Amino acid sequence: MENRGWASAAVLDVLCVGFTPVKGMRHRSQPDAEFDEHGPVGDRRFCLIDAEQRRVLRTVQNPSLVAVAAQLSGDQLEMALPDGRSVSSAPEPSGDVLTCEYWGRPLEMSLLNGPHSELMSSWLGTPVRLAAAPRGGVVFGDPISLVATASIRDLGVRMGRPDLLAEASRFRATLLVDTDVPYIEETWFGREMTYGGTRIRIGEPIPRCAVMDLDPITGERNSRVMKSLAAYRPRNKSGEPHFGMYAQVVNRTEEPLVV
Repeated sequence: MENRGWASAAVLDVLCVGFTPVKGMRHRSQPDAEFDEHGPVGDRRFCLIDAEQRRVLRTVQNPSLVAVAAQLSGDQLEMALPDGRSVSSAPEPSGDVLTCEYWGRPLEMSLLNGPHSELMSSWLGTPVRLAAAPRGGVVFGDPISLVATASIRDLGVRMGRPDLLAEASRFRATLLVDTDVPYIEETWFGREMTYGGTRIRIGEPIPRCAVMDLDPITGERNSRVMKSLAAYRPRNKSGEPHFGMYAQVVNRTEEPLVV
């Protein structure tokens, strides 16, 4: 964005689009991402559930999920573990539907057959099932999250981590946006911004949790990002510090939007 200010902020300088097809797994760059009115197509299309407890697995409670690389190519879902084990198969509907709890709301999950559940049960050490999630069902806030480079650099300086931008995937943002002024993205609240053929409306600041403290590759808890943010950033009523902004798609073209 030229001059990186309010007057010139209508067009976003997006450096990277990222998401994962399976909730909680490694956040990866998706250079061929397509968007529609619901956000990035394929984002958190699947999730793992504890069928006995009827709960969707959350990253903060299952950090080893981050170490699993998932990729969706057509109908083929590949999962690769750090120990070299992997599966690649098209998940098939089992015909079974289970109502599960996700952040206090019920969701109808379609259980899937295939080798993925067995692999992940072995990795996590507990029985889990792969399920197809309703579109946007296992997304906590708005379908798009935005984090800016200048804000990451500022946080890195405060933490004594000048290389923090190299770990931008730690923040699991849909859009990594290039900026020069830390936290200028917070002045964009309510504005409509564009990149490529996509127009989005910037929403509320994102309240953060301890997932940021997890290594974005291994899932090991190896940083104190949450504590550092809490020391100087505004917080919500639950004490969660703000970092980044939510957004929603407000228009789309007739063809899928490619970034």
